[in-house]
Amino acid sequence: MDVILIAVIIFFLAVIFSMLGLGGSLVYVPLFYWLGIDMLIAIPTALLLNGITASSAAITYYRKKMIDLQVAAPFVLTSIIGAPLGAYFTKFVPTEILLWILSIVLIFAGARMSFFGRKGAKNVSATDTAKKNRTAIGIVLGLMIGFFAGLLGLGGGVFIVPILIALGFETKRASATSAFIVLFSSFSGFFGHLSTGHLDMDLMIYTALAAFAGGQVGSHLMYSKIRSETIKQMFGVVLWIMAIKIVYGLM
Repeated sequence: MDVILIAVIIFFLAVIFSMLGLGGSLVYVPLFYWLGIDMLIAIPTALLLNGITASSAAITYYRKKMIDLQVAAPFVLTSIIGAPLGAYFTKFVPTEILLWILSIVLIFAGARMSFFGRKGAKNVSATDTAKKNRTAIGIVLGLMIGFFAGLLGLGGGVFIVPILIALGFETKRASATSAFIVLFSSFSGFFGHLSTGHLDMDLMIYTALAAFAGGQVGSHLMYSKIRSETIKQMFGVVLWIMAIKIVYGLM
């Protein structure tokens, strides 16, 4: 497929995922794989796009004061450690196993998006949540999220958002804080892959520009109070379809 067409697809995906506080790698990795791109190239490229989408959205969210930096800090610090470790182990894990793990994550993400609400706490601010537990949770989960970011090309937003909501965050604040965390886990994983040399520069340049533009559009739409519940549920079904297609191809 022409790289320009791929970039257009990435733009629209970035718009949608940035509205949900995600980077988009849940779709980028299987998309590249179906287009015949080797997994060793697909994963670092997806991480780069994930980081760019998240950072583009985070710029808007930071300006709007929607990010809780205190809560994000422990996630960020340990995810930076975990991501290079995951990237290192990628070369030891067969592609089939990576695809099985990815399909399981897609099924989980699809179920969360389709059936579990993300309304969050309406009147609970970040400072009212369990402060002592948040730091410990952030440290442990940040390390795990970083590891899988490097291993599978995932930023971890699909896990971070529901965790923050469970801690009492309002939905949009959880999404904004997730975007900030994801940009660090994604870029850390990407840099961990640089030493492998598995990069397609043309693909990276065009899709990176598209991801940044999409992140800007999506974050502004989300801040403007456009409802994302319907998009979330529809995309949950899409993730299930992707998971089924991957599993079917492996059997």
